[in-house]
Amino acid sequence: MMIKEAKSRPLNLSDDLVPLVLPYIDKLVKDYGDNSFMWLGTIPRLIVTNPNQVKEILTKIEDFQKSKATNPLVKKIATGLLEYEGEKWTKHRRIISPAFHQEKLKLMLPAFYKVCSELVIKWEKLVSVAGSCEIDVWPELKKLTGDAISQTAFGSSYEEGRRIFQLQTELVDLAIQAAQTLYIPGLRFLPTKRNKRFKEIDNEVRALLMDIIKNREKAMKAGEVATNDDLLGILMESNFREIKEHGNNKNVGMTINEVIEECKLFYLAGQDSTSVLLVWTLILLSKHQDWQARAREEVFQVFGDGKPNNNGLTHLKVISMILYEVLRLYPPVVVLPRTVHKNIKLGNLLLPAGVEIFLPIILVHHNKGLWGEDAKEFKPQRFSEGISKATKNQASFFPFGWGPRICIGQNFSLLEAKIALTMILQKFSWELSPSYVHSPHRIITIQPEFGAHLILRKVA
Repeated sequence: MMIKEAKSRPLNLSDDLVPLVLPYIDKLVKDYGDNSFMWLGTIPRLIVTNPNQVKEILTKIEDFQKSKATNPLVKKIATGLLEYEGEKWTKHRRIISPAFHQEKLKLMLPAFYKVCSELVIKWEKLVSVAGSCEIDVWPELKKLTGDAISQTAFGSSYEEGRRIFQLQTELVDLAIQAAQTLYIPGLRFLPTKRNKRFKEIDNEVRALLMDIIKNREKAMKAGEVATNDDLLGILMESNFREIKEHGNNKNVGMTINEVIEECKLFYLAGQDSTSVLLVWTLILLSKHQDWQARAREEVFQVFGDGKPNNNGLTHLKVISMILYEVLRLYPPVVVLPRTVHKNIKLGNLLLPAGVEIFLPIILVHHNKGLWGEDAKEFKPQRFSEGISKATKNQASFFPFGWGPRICIGQNFSLLEAKIALTMILQKFSWELSPSYVHSPHRIITIQPEFGAHLILRKVA
């Protein structure tokens, strides 16, 4: 039924995306301009799109703090570094940062290559039968990024990691359902089918992670060489060093439960942001065959048909331009919410405590006043001289946030996307299938509602 409907609907990738994913915010800003506000029940919500004010809000993290999720089921999937403030955030950021250092990410290249090879080999078998093949690449890319985070986060405990990924995926689906229903205090304690399943999954995820972490901890305390080429190993070494240097008390280092929360966050952020970046990249390169050809030419110039390496990946200028432009048009997260906890001045605005601030990333990214009349068009050449030149040094491009709280995993995501795209370009050319329906759908990230049906052909 879905395929039939798809064939009867016209493709229109150039439609304005903002009204589709942020209809109320888009209308509000169009009707009333920058710094519009609305009421969310009794809470005033200010919409900010001015780059100078965006920069100030994302830089002054003590004054403009993260907004908290109210639904307890939703909160369970997104705690850790994402939600912490003040000293606790500073401590966790310091401990986690070594795991995402550029030098450490190089150690994860073999893991990225392994999972991407598995995908490419699977697609080659499908294509070789008839010379071309229609594939819905969306579920394939979600599995790819799930396998990548399982491998890079847990290394030798990869199989347990895959099980955690499967459970986390189900947990997220249940939390999304919960977010779409009216939250009534005490509702989570009712023995509904969804609440029971949520609790079962959460308990199993925690038990699996607890076993992995305790085994690593035991090895470290015994003086054995811990695995330090995966995210968990690096995180635990950093945490162990923090405790050793500052003394073993409750205010130093991370507890096992806190490590578990950070591991759960690895999955949510690492899998989701990279999969949506890849899927929109393949979709846009289906329409813009000239850029697909340019990207493939660059890949063959740098690597030939050989294995991607770190040095070569840093020289992929066209690929970088394409990924930045996809992030501009389809940022994984479309809004950043912040809350004011005291009376404060923002530009010429006086904001009382309790005001919620919405930074609509996608609206800023598509703003013609900032990006030109062709702001809604796919033009990777905007980034030919880098991000600073493209943005004129303004906070007009922030797909991973900005300032001290910029996403700690952005280099991880971009590295994985570069390797995956490189290996796909080496083996395949692709175009949109007639059954593709362009329907960007906002859940946590912007996802293709009806999948991403592409026709793949082997590169001669």
